[in-house]
Amino acid sequence: MAPAPPAPAQRPALPQGCPEPAGREPRLRDTPPDICLEAPANAIALHPARPLLAAGDVDGDVYAYSYSCTEGENRQLWSSGHHLKSCRDVAFSPDGQRLFTVSKDKAIHVLTAEEGRLETRFPKAHGSALNCVLPVDDHVFATGDDGGALKVWDLRKGDAVLEARQQEEYISAMAVDGNGKILLTASGDGTLGVFNVKRRRFELLSEPQNGDLTSVVLLKRGKKVACGSSEGTIYLFNWDGFGATSDRFALRAESVDCMVPVTDSIVCVGSLDGVIRAVNVLPNRVLGCVGQHVGEPIEQLAVAPGGQLLASCAHDQKVKFWDVSSLGRLVVDDYRKKKKKGGPLRALSSKAAGSGEDFFADLRDEAEPEAAAGSDSDGSD
Repeated sequence: MAPAPPAPAQRPALPQGCPEPAGREPRLRDTPPDICLEAPANAIALHPARPLLAAGDVDGDVYAYSYSCTEGENRQLWSSGHHLKSCRDVAFSPDGQRLFTVSKDKAIHVLTAEEGRLETRFPKAHGSALNCVLPVDDHVFATGDDGGALKVWDLRKGDAVLEARQQEEYISAMAVDGNGKILLTASGDGTLGVFNVKRRRFELLSEPQNGDLTSVVLLKRGKKVACGSSEGTIYLFNWDGFGATSDRFALRAESVDCMVPVTDSIVCVGSLDGVIRAVNVLPNRVLGCVGQHVGEPIEQLAVAPGGQLLASCAHDQKVKFWDVSSLGRLVVDDYRKKKKKGGPLRALSSKAAGSGEDFFADLRDEAEPEAAAGSDSDGSD
């Protein structure tokens, strides 16, 4: 009896948006190719279910692209030029049916995600230029402006259901809890604002921190809140203690301009120096470099469903993609290894500086020593 043929080797799972290779088809990459834009993008968003990316640029134009790991398969699907000034932020609704966009022209646009058709427009939504938008559910969304004003809108009512101005400077970013009840606002005045969306009221402000608060995310199953600052520090708050920080972590990066959670403990942060760092929160560690836009400030980061693919935009007019699937396998100990000061940041993706040819050799990690990690955590994919 002839021996059974050996079982075919299993391929590792590919990030969302990357189809399985078939025969001798076009080249398959670890990540989708860069998307080149006509103008620098202020904001990007990834669809919650499909390989679809939206970008808003400094000219006020909004674009939608499908992305793929197959060479040459990125496609522009539609564009919208309804904003009169720079588009500051874009966000998909949780069900993926709508795209919300806000602009320096003080207008809010609600577009269909599939076709880019303008569904609803609020032309003079705020008294100041709009800076950020956050969908709370499929009908309710929040907007923040340059003057520190917050509004919560209900599409079913066609108007704002909560208006507040508790912060003195621009609202840079927002986050909401899993129940859609508590809304958090980070501000340029260094404070974190807390609002109850369900009861439509302001709750409290944190003590002001050093520098502008530029970002806010929920971690540790919603028990911790992390805020990035223009001074390069991450401030941590307990969920039940928003008045004062519970911890702080100085990255010694030039700044923390944007931040997204990739796992329940690991965030990716973008900085003025163009570097995207992976940072573990509690224990606080800079894990390494995920990618970079060389010498170009990072404007925004977005994570695809499943947490395996990260997208970034910067002043170089490109959207880049990074494989962050290895971050979920990192094991971070409380124990800190002795590390030579000024050593290079560890490369955590195949395209990060330091993997292969180090074209960014002056990239240095001046923060706390990197994590003591398991054997699979060297980040080379």
